[in-house]
Amino acid sequence: MCGIVGYVGAQQAAPILVEGLTRLEHRGYDSAGVAVLAGSGSTTAIKVAKRAGRVRDLAEALPKRFAGRVGVGHTRWATHGPANDVNAHPHTDAPAHHARVAVVHNGIIDNAAALRHRLTEAGVELASDTDTEVLAHLVARSSADTLEGKVSEALAAIEGTYGIAVVHTDFPDRIVAARNGSPLIIGVGEREMFVASDLAAIVRHTTTVAHLDDGEIASLTATGFTTYRQDLTSTAKTATVLDVDPASYDAGEHESFMRKEMLEQPAAAERVLRGRLDERFGTAHLGGLNMEPREIRAIRRVKILGCGSAYYVGQMGAGLVEELARIPADAEAASEFRYRNPIIEPDTLYVAVSQSGETIDTLLAVQEIRRKGGRVIGLVNVVGSAIARECDGGIYLHAGPEVAVASTKALTNMFLGFALLALQLGRVRDLSIADGRRLIAGLSRLPGQIEEVLAQEDALAALAGRLAEAESLFFVGRVRGYPVAREGAQKFKEISYRHAEAYQTSELKHGPLALICEAVPTVAIVPDDELADRNVAALHEIAARRGPLVVVTHDGVVLGDLDASGGVERVVVPRNERELDPILLTVPLQLLAYHAARRLGHDIDKPRNLAKSVTVE
Repeated sequence: MCGIVGYVGAQQAAPILVEGLTRLEHRGYDSAGVAVLAGSGSTTAIKVAKRAGRVRDLAEALPKRFAGRVGVGHTRWATHGPANDVNAHPHTDAPAHHARVAVVHNGIIDNAAALRHRLTEAGVELASDTDTEVLAHLVARSSADTLEGKVSEALAAIEGTYGIAVVHTDFPDRIVAARNGSPLIIGVGEREMFVASDLAAIVRHTTTVAHLDDGEIASLTATGFTTYRQDLTSTAKTATVLDVDPASYDAGEHESFMRKEMLEQPAAAERVLRGRLDERFGTAHLGGLNMEPREIRAIRRVKILGCGSAYYVGQMGAGLVEELARIPADAEAASEFRYRNPIIEPDTLYVAVSQSGETIDTLLAVQEIRRKGGRVIGLVNVVGSAIARECDGGIYLHAGPEVAVASTKALTNMFLGFALLALQLGRVRDLSIADGRRLIAGLSRLPGQIEEVLAQEDALAALAGRLAEAESLFFVGRVRGYPVAREGAQKFKEISYRHAEAYQTSELKHGPLALICEAVPTVAIVPDDELADRNVAALHEIAARRGPLVVVTHDGVVLGDLDASGGVERVVVPRNERELDPILLTVPLQLLAYHAARRLGHDIDKPRNLAKSVTVE
């Protein structure tokens, strides 16, 4: 949450900062601001411009004369204090024209209240409600003789998480950045340097980057960067070149990133499968697990940890592991995991799932597992991310950059990553080579079948328009279908803002059926599997109470007199192997949510109150 970008070099900083913030707006869009160092030598001053609202509001309000070749910018997702001009970043140690320090900050300072009290007692007048402002004052009041030393001294007083970038009028040639629990990368250009919380902010300028680790400080000048531990001993970090196409961070001809990313799912699915399917032995090749067959056979349980959509696809993954590998498996919300003092078992394989690889709840869960001696692997989409570096091994998703807050192609590739993992675990254990080859054939068909689902967009858009009229909806499914229903409800609520609730179909009669009426549609997940008859029986219970029904199903599922009643709308998806059907049943739910939100006129890529990367607890 929140976005940081900084620049030091020969160009004017403000246009680069505003461009970077525009590309980071998916990380927070309550307010935005920039600060630049203007002048030189003893006349150096800090210029600040910030506005509540979107980055475009900041760009329109930016003074025409806003020169400076060193600067930092920020787009905010509010934590401490409402979204207004005063609480927007950057924060300074004094009002305009008198400030010496400007700070941008992602994360939360846990002891901010105590620090604010201490500063107030010392005569400091605080202008904002934020936790971040204390950092500017702590840096300004430090007695250290270098900016790196001042930042280090200030951070020694801080408890909590942070990614920060700091400029100071006494050191006009540099930016100092630091990280603890909130991602930061250093970008290396031609006699210019960048700092950002996400590659998207700087990818148009450079793909040569270094990732800061927790506890590291970096000092950037136009000619290079140096990294330190917090005690200012060197860490001698070097940059690497990422294989990234800058165009993949643009929406191109599409009206939104979400639609672009939905349509990219067939190609993304092919990428995550490429080179990982071994038809000869009916298995998957996942060298990144860093596990020998003997170690795999010793696994007695699989525990999957994720948040939001990653948690729901983790439930799908747990089902795959149990079905294919016959290992007990379950998924749990990573945000709750470490707070219940979990028992970490040596024969349990823990799997952390995150698109960004920076989700703070999941990262903290990984660190808790590692602290207690457990083995954890990651399913992440971003190479070099914190979770990827913390884990013992893992599976990169190769979905490509995902910008929309609502996850689509990354979620699909998470499911396929779990399918590959379950296949490899199963073949080391008791899954037959025939079943392995059956599943490989099914996986190979999936990209084309996803394309078939996406081809139904016009019909799904019309149906979504009708669903958008409802104030509340149910999504229901059983066993393989239940996590699909949970993910469908998640998508619908987060971008359409309609109340959408997921239940196991079998649980309707134990309470929720009381809410079924003509005004409450139900989207039911009914695959053609061993539970089809039981699912259809439950649909009759809904129809008997005049509840509108949308049934996401396979061709050939018989709904009986429900079809004749005219109160049921079918969405038919291609049939694959039963174990792999959940992802095909999920794709139309993405389109329903998207077109419902579009019909209601919402900002689809930037839903209210949410941000793409959740880097605060």
